Amino acid sequence: MSLDGLVVHSLVNELQSCVGGRINKVHMPSEHDIVLQLRAQGSNLKLLLSANPTYPRVHFTEQSFLNPMEAPMFCMLLRKHCESGIIVSVTQPVLERVIHIQVRQRDELGDVSSKTIVIEIMGRHSNIILLDPATGSIVDGIHHVTPAISSYRIVMPGSKYVSPPEQHKELPLDLGRERFVSLLTSPLPAQEDAEDTGKPAARSDETWEQRIVNRLSGFSPLVAKELVFRCQPPLTEANTPEANAALLWEPFHSLMEQLRQGGTTPNITERESTGKSSFSITELTHIGGVVRRFASVSECLEAFYGDKAERDTVKQRVSDLLRFLQNERSKNIKKLEKLQETMEDAKDADKFRILGELLTASMHQIQKGDTSVEVVNYYDEEQRPIRIELDPLMTASENAQRYFKKYTKAKNSLIAVHEQMEQTESEIVYLDNLLQQLGSASLGDIEEIREELIEQGYIRDRSKKTRKKKPNQKPALSCFTSSEGIPIYVGKNNTQNEYLTNRLAQSADTWLHTKDIPGSHVVIRSQQFGEPTLHEAAQLAAFFSQAKESSQVPVDFTLIRHVRKPSGAKPGFVIYDHQKTLFVTPDTDAIKRMPVTVK
Repeated sequence: MSLDGLVVHSLVNELQSCVGGRINKVHMPSEHDIVLQLRAQGSNLKLLLSANPTYPRVHFTEQSFLNPMEAPMFCMLLRKHCESGIIVSVTQPVLERVIHIQVRQRDELGDVSSKTIVIEIMGRHSNIILLDPATGSIVDGIHHVTPAISSYRIVMPGSKYVSPPEQHKELPLDLGRERFVSLLTSPLPAQEDAEDTGKPAARSDETWEQRIVNRLSGFSPLVAKELVFRCQPPLTEANTPEANAALLWEPFHSLMEQLRQGGTTPNITERESTGKSSFSITELTHIGGVVRRFASVSECLEAFYGDKAERDTVKQRVSDLLRFLQNERSKNIKKLEKLQETMEDAKDADKFRILGELLTASMHQIQKGDTSVEVVNYYDEEQRPIRIELDPLMTASENAQRYFKKYTKAKNSLIAVHEQMEQTESEIVYLDNLLQQLGSASLGDIEEIREELIEQGYIRDRSKKTRKKKPNQKPALSCFTSSEGIPIYVGKNNTQNEYLTNRLAQSADTWLHTKDIPGSHVVIRSQQFGEPTLHEAAQLAAFFSQAKESSQVPVDFTLIRHVRKPSGAKPGFVIYDHQKTLFVTPDTDAIKRMPVTVK
């Protein structure tokens, strides 16, 4: 699934459509990502440059990004040197996982200046560097590499740019048959002097996949394995190395022809056994499984990385909130258990009343200083005697009053404990709702959830600047379109749920929510719709709920006029009646295919 040199080669060919285009805007939605808004060939395009250590990539994107209120320093620098600039060229040095975007711009004095954006796609060492080609020095990088980290390559403002270490591999695109066979059957350059030491020149355990990867630039083990798999007849140990290399030539030559002619087939292949996905610019027949083909490399990369990268970023941004909410939930669970124990103890309140009344009826038998007294239990059908403990320092009347006070205290505590249990159970439901919302939150939803927790007094506002909330500010809502063309709105946090249900929706609209399960408010914004729309809305309610992975999820639906928020209730909490219930199983693929806009 690696983004190898061959994928980058196809991607650079695709990015040639940017040449001559203008960079209108530069955004930096996260610490690893840059988004360039371009105007090229009469179209508006968004180009994502990512130095994410887990998901580094470059591709056109249709995704919407939430940008910070204040642009980071590197973003401001790119704006200064690249905004309103023209893209002069997009190149790839010798099939490496590196892309150079040369930008020409007029500075504030009207002079033409040239800068190069270097994107290095190298796993955890990935970087985006702004380079001054005239001097070869670094203007700045999205990730700094100090001398303490690397003495070979320093990425700091003013440092001399040093290219990643050369692999000393052969370029495959113009390789002839004889050179190809010779290359795969010869020892690696580092092993050529092995004969002088009397040791074998070639490693006997080196597989044919390894031979391809070790000697040819741009090849990942995944594509190398595919070439070996395509050999007909298959490679065998009985063959000479030259014979096996000759068999490999045909699939290799065919792939190189595809690359030269731009006839690649970007695809994602999902293994049926494990569900693991891999992508490439050629068919991965050796994997087998479900294949999704794409019209461009960008579409393929966005489909493969898009959700993964966003979920990873969301996880990082909500980790502190998740820990806090899980701790709060655990505290409330323990509190509920203690309240239940207190409730069980308080259920003995009537016993104290009976003991007080028995003492009152038997005062003539009690003397001050007695530690106990045995009296007839008139409340027992068999009239059996019962022994009652006494305080020897109290009179008979005072002992009776002591038991009546215990009765009153236990009775009153029963009411208080019952109220506390209701509050604690309500708190647990609220926390469960927030945990569910964080589990399906997009980057745009997180801040609204954090704001809600600050307003409710759960967490402190640690931002240096005071937050100024705009009056009547409307949250952005996801609006799906059903197969009948009906708009279906989904609230993904309590701020959105409150606005959707209490302000946006009209009394005759239909409201949906999973039955007794934390989830989103869903509203069908129409009085006239068919069964398909109702079923799709129920699917959305089940998908954006805690029961996302379940089957036959119960979803209640009723008209908005039957939904109301109790006075003093937590955000997002409503009660409703006149409901009916549907049972649906969330279909992730069908939901992803539904048209959606943010309104």
